[in-house]
Amino acid sequence: MNSIWPQLENLLAKVQKPARYIGLEDGSVRPDHDPRKVSWLLTYPDTYEIGLPNQGLQILYEILNERPDALAERTYAPWEDLESELRAHGLPLFSIENHLPASAFDVLAFNLSAELVYTNVLNLIDLAGIPVRSAERRPEHPLVLAGGHCTYNPEPLADFLDAVVLGDGEEVVGEITEVVAEWKASGRSEGSRLHLLRELAKVPGVYVPSLYEVTYDGPRLVAVTPRFPGVPELVEKRTISDLASWPYPKRQLVPLTEVVHDRLNVEVFRGCTRGCRFCQAGMITRPVRERPAEQVRTMVRDGLRRTGYDEVALTSLSTADFSSIDEVVAGIIEEQPNCNPVSVSLPSLRVDAFTVQIASEIQKARRTGLTFAPEAGTWRLRKVINKLIREEDLYGAVESAYSQGWRRMKLYFLTGLPTETDADTLGIAELARNCIEIGRRYHGSPSITVSVGGFVPKPFTPFQWFGQNTVAELNRKIGLLRDALRKDRAVQLKWHDPKASLVEGIASRGDRRIGAVIEEVWRKGGTFQEWSEKFDYSMWIDAMSMHGLDVDWYVHRHRTEDEVFPWDHLSAGLHKDFLWQDWRDALAEVGLPDCRWTPCYDCGACTGYGLEHIVASTTPPAGGSQGTGQDLRRGSEAPVLLRGAR
Repeated sequence: MNSIWPQLENLLAKVQKPARYIGLEDGSVRPDHDPRKVSWLLTYPDTYEIGLPNQGLQILYEILNERPDALAERTYAPWEDLESELRAHGLPLFSIENHLPASAFDVLAFNLSAELVYTNVLNLIDLAGIPVRSAERRPEHPLVLAGGHCTYNPEPLADFLDAVVLGDGEEVVGEITEVVAEWKASGRSEGSRLHLLRELAKVPGVYVPSLYEVTYDGPRLVAVTPRFPGVPELVEKRTISDLASWPYPKRQLVPLTEVVHDRLNVEVFRGCTRGCRFCQAGMITRPVRERPAEQVRTMVRDGLRRTGYDEVALTSLSTADFSSIDEVVAGIIEEQPNCNPVSVSLPSLRVDAFTVQIASEIQKARRTGLTFAPEAGTWRLRKVINKLIREEDLYGAVESAYSQGWRRMKLYFLTGLPTETDADTLGIAELARNCIEIGRRYHGSPSITVSVGGFVPKPFTPFQWFGQNTVAELNRKIGLLRDALRKDRAVQLKWHDPKASLVEGIASRGDRRIGAVIEEVWRKGGTFQEWSEKFDYSMWIDAMSMHGLDVDWYVHRHRTEDEVFPWDHLSAGLHKDFLWQDWRDALAEVGLPDCRWTPCYDCGACTGYGLEHIVASTTPPAGGSQGTGQDLRRGSEAPVLLRGAR
């Protein structure tokens, strides 16, 4: 295997940001390749500065390089300037550690965290010199895998991926490595690739699309069924039950050039029990698994010492819900010398869990930005989406922040939610103005940034049956907000392009027929569609029309209870009847409190993991609002619970 560095080095003077392509970060490794080892090329289908901070990729990078039978390098999507040079000079996609051609690896593994990168996936497979469609690959070609949240509906990419991993990857990458190692030892003979795929399908959590037959009746999907004996009818996700056993990354990568979220990141827990109905991440990552507080402190202490960062982010879906959050934040601040204060960022904050105590601890160091996500403008709509935050919760959190010295903060909302009215939309403006008034009690010129995104229903959520708002309707609602806030100079309004939300909707709930659309857009040059300056709405609409697919049918119609979804042969651990009942509760404006403080809802997430969720208190923690008894389906009193068996 020969490095392409001699040819690549001559091209870097012609491109923007050549540091994207040289590797050499603190924490990186340059593994020695050995034919007895399974080689992985971990691929993030976006630019280096977006992909490098991705924790999932970094975790797998370390785990694989610690194994005696595997090695891993990384690659990211080259920007258009370098891609054109690579293609002009006949050079392929390459790893950034040893600058080896992607075709030299056994596995090309993608992290999929957003649907608009799908055309980049095809582009990178092609740039690697691999046939874009899996059916055309031969034994000498790398295995093309994908994992990440988007793979809970991988059907739009089914024709391009050899296999997909559902759920947590820490354990399953080792099992995949063992299967691929046996295949390599057998000589990768002609016809052996099908045998490899069938062996991979036996690994729990691994879905092999080509081993399934898809049946349609007109526009409707009828079934996705196995083509061979022994191929599972239902593929269950993988779940790491003990997060403490996986204290990764131990050596977070420190980039040589500017990247997003350039700080130490430490995951404090995985999963969420809040039950927000719009939130796919909260549904598919259940159950909650906390990292021990002492392990968090150790990871922070060692990480700051090694990297030299002066900011640490404690990451999760709702960081303030971490049971030891107060003491961990206080400990981080107290351990740092006064001459070099460390700022603590809590990027996922629930307003009903943010307290003066947390605010006062964070403000002892350099303050970072605060973002709160009420998601909806009225209490009625927040019951619909099960974001059980009252106005007083938001105002209390905002006052806590302003009282401790913050002057600016960001509020995030969704528009286009089920049952949303204009009163709900205008409620966003009212909340923002009231927050400004609270700020003026403490500062002369507080400011609020209101960020609004168009709601896109996702698989394995109660809203998977909902018909997404049209582009025209989302634009109308944004116009309402813009007019309502026009005179409020202290409030800045930002919004996501509704056209991009529509394309996201096509991919998020699409079936295999959408693969032809993705390929059409890619072949016409539609890469980096997640970048606003590169996004081309007309390409997607034209491709849908060209392949006889109706945008309204895929995106805007409501689904019925008996409809077969493209992901029904996959499992996120949630019972479909639970999700349907939660959808009906949403339409009835009935909220469900956090299941840590109520009898079990039997969603299915804890089944089979031997987990014992013991609630030692009969009331939610101080500051946590769960609504009133008449607003909620369950009673307000919660007994001690023992979970893990149905």
